[in-house]
Amino acid sequence: MPGDERKAYPLRVDPALWAAVERCAAAELRSVNAQVECLLREALAGRGVKLKAPSPRKRGRPPKRES
Repeated sequence: MPGDERKAYPLRVDPALWAAVERCAAAELRSVNAQVECLLREALAGRGVKLKAPSPRKRGRPPKRES
């Protein structure tokens, strides 16, 4: 996506940990990727690391082009 400045990173985790993250994501109606990002932000905040708020992502369909 143009303007998307997210870092892609391969992550190896224990299958039981991954399953727990999937369950949490489903319970909160998030993707697993969004859940991992949320958990990382919460963990960093708990350690006193201040981050700027994430930029909101555009949702939904793009507007129709009139021809």
